[in-house]
Amino acid sequence: MSLLQVSGLAKSFGGVRAVDGVGFAVAPGELLALIGPNGAGKSTTFNLVGGQLAPDAGSILLDGQSIAGLPPRAIWRRGVGRTFQIAETFASLSVLQNVQMALLSADRRVFRFWRPAHLHRVEDALALLERVGMRAQSGRPCSELAYGDVKRVELAMALAHAPRLLLMDEPTAGMAPAERLALMALTRELAQERRMGVLFTEHSMDVVFQHADRVTVLVRGRVLAEGPPTAIQGDARVQAAYLGSGSLRARHQPAPAEATP
Repeated sequence: MSLLQVSGLAKSFGGVRAVDGVGFAVAPGELLALIGPNGAGKSTTFNLVGGQLAPDAGSILLDGQSIAGLPPRAIWRRGVGRTFQIAETFASLSVLQNVQMALLSADRRVFRFWRPAHLHRVEDALALLERVGMRAQSGRPCSELAYGDVKRVELAMALAHAPRLLLMDEPTAGMAPAERLALMALTRELAQERRMGVLFTEHSMDVVFQHADRVTVLVRGRVLAEGPPTAIQGDARVQAAYLGSGSLRARHQPAPAEATP
């Protein structure tokens, strides 16, 4: 059974049909990449799922329950986390305090200032940082971190309320090649461990082909193709409409084989 089921999704701005009958599904533990050229409707689709926009038509079901048209906070409360193209952390706070703030929000205690925030669920915050490889830097201000490390802190914050679905908007934007592949490898591990579905938009084809389980390609607001990365890589329609003939294949590097226990 799908964790997220999107069907017949539509959104217009004036006379422009930005999203036109889009549908896809994400299973627990699965990474689905949403790709396409500029103006394809990726951001609009992403924001419809996240609640930043309300659809004109169509359905968005999370575990069989409609979330279409709900505000972002209500969708978050139903178990949908999100990271952003430009990482959103508190630069003046320490790495640990950033995760504690996320935990306070998850516990609905952000505005209870009479309790010292720095004492809130310290071990839980450190455990999340340990999982994303940032525990050793827990005392550093986020403003001093390399950007790749900031993205890991943001990921830990997104995990603070144990989401069932994680939306990642251009998660590797601005990162070096090694950093972006490592971040998405970590995301895959977390998705499988937690049975958490992941929907992400991405321009880096190395990330898409190495780490997505399936890929949905949008062009002019409609689904052009959907399938496993190898099928998308060889799809002539995608080659022609998305990156031009041959470009998609040239940028693909096969993922290294995993060791068998």
